[in-house]
Amino acid sequence: MASNAPTVAEYVVNRLADLGIDRVFGVPGDYSFPFDDAIESCDRVEWIVCANELNAAYAADGYARIQGAAILSTTYGVGELSAINGVMGAKAQRLPIFHIVGAPSTQIQRQGLITHHTLGDGVYNNFRYLSEAACCVSAYLTPDNAIAEMERVIREALRLSAPAYITVPMDLAKMPVIGKPIKGALLANIERASSDPASLEAAIDFIITKIAASKTIVALPTQLLARYGTISSAVEFLNKSKIPFATSPMDKGTLSEAHPSYLGIYNGAGSSPSQVKEMVEGADLVLDIGGIIFEDFNTTFWSDTIASAKQLTIGDQFVRMGSTIFTGVAMEDVLQGVTQKIQARAQSNPLNPAITPAITKPSDPTTSANFYPRLHALLKSGDVLVVETGTCVLYTTPMRLPDGVGFQTQTLWGSIGWATPAAEGICMANTKGRTILVTGDGSHQLTANEIGVMGRYGIKPIIFVLNNGIYGVENVLSEMGPSYDNLAQWNYAQIPGAMGCNTWFTARVSTVAELDAAIEKANTSDCASYIEVMIPAAESQPLPEAVQNQIYKTNIPGRSA
Repeated sequence: MASNAPTVAEYVVNRLADLGIDRVFGVPGDYSFPFDDAIESCDRVEWIVCANELNAAYAADGYARIQGAAILSTTYGVGELSAINGVMGAKAQRLPIFHIVGAPSTQIQRQGLITHHTLGDGVYNNFRYLSEAACCVSAYLTPDNAIAEMERVIREALRLSAPAYITVPMDLAKMPVIGKPIKGALLANIERASSDPASLEAAIDFIITKIAASKTIVALPTQLLARYGTISSAVEFLNKSKIPFATSPMDKGTLSEAHPSYLGIYNGAGSSPSQVKEMVEGADLVLDIGGIIFEDFNTTFWSDTIASAKQLTIGDQFVRMGSTIFTGVAMEDVLQGVTQKIQARAQSNPLNPAITPAITKPSDPTTSANFYPRLHALLKSGDVLVVETGTCVLYTTPMRLPDGVGFQTQTLWGSIGWATPAAEGICMANTKGRTILVTGDGSHQLTANEIGVMGRYGIKPIIFVLNNGIYGVENVLSEMGPSYDNLAQWNYAQIPGAMGCNTWFTARVSTVAELDAAIEKANTSDCASYIEVMIPAAESQPLPEAVQNQIYKTNIPGRSA
């Protein structure tokens, strides 16, 4: 007798669509055909067929940064392993991505048949453990556990804000679920974690006491506010308390840089303006909201000196200062509770350095010095600036963003090539304005095939490819600027046309006049724009040996250079 219940694959897709996810990024594959068909037939999601699985994972990463969560679909073995670098990056950056993978049928597995996408050894779960390592929770679904397991997976992925791995054998994916399907809520309406009332009250009182006892305070809000949907609570706290705040490079753009209490970027010795370092490290109390990550590039090679005794961290589900720790307290509950009790402090005097544009002539060759001020002038409210790992981060991090402009990069995981597919996902989720991508040519070569996918689905990013003919950041970080940093010489401005993006505006610019004309066209055009900007390779010079050692700790103690 036929069942009216959805199949396991249909249920998974529809249950995730309940969260408000309206795209699925991936590459179809035979063991995933039940999922592929379920995605195709679901009128609440759109299949985004990417150029490869790694690109799909990067695109899902970008989409989740704006939408709050994403879906990634790949096949067994070859597909999931191609995606795993991107999924691991999402784990590092605390992004809930639901990675669904179809597997060989239980009939194949029970008979011990040797099938494709395997190692030929009759083992069918060896890839599963690798994919699970990139996630915070996993589930092996069957018709009788699919409903309950999906609730567990969704709850844990959102509670921990990290990827989830869902796998189903092909024959089971086609079978109806057993039990009553659950209709879920939109992501914005879901409480990520609950607080223990007694612990919450004690944590709030502890924070209020520390604030009252401190003469100078600086807050460091982090990207975790965005991951848990608590930005408005943080802004309300800052508005009422008048406490000044800075952000690390990794957390840039989380809160508006036009806020009257915004100081700038805290990056150890590389802080911008430079006074920010002294203001943060010299404060009596540093309120770390979310948990700043003291990673090498996030601190200018560990040059931060915030005393641990002065750092009070409001984490995702804890509060900590020194040896005092409160657990079972959700970040949003803590922020709201502190805001209710806090008294406004004296108005801060944030730093507002004037931007002095470089003096240029129309015939001047394009350089970083004349490109980035023009990029800054292009930005307006609603835009999201996507910046690739590399030297472009060094130029954009100090840039003070206009109100309403978002900023996305991948400081911690730092996988070059991330930004091009991530910009695709961000563009599809960003309904407030434009998506503007800045990438170096070396990074772009890794994932440029995703340009054709952008054209296929009709999105309209503005893309700047900075062409200096080398892996610029690698050249900076290497000891002698070796020849292996040289790139294949591509005609970048011809790529969109070759990939079917026939309506895109494309240009290759090498002078200030050409750059100004191209930006004007991109700023007024109703189509996507792709601008290749020539940058001198000589800008990327290797760092001194002493700095190299500071970064990589490769010197031999006791031996002189």
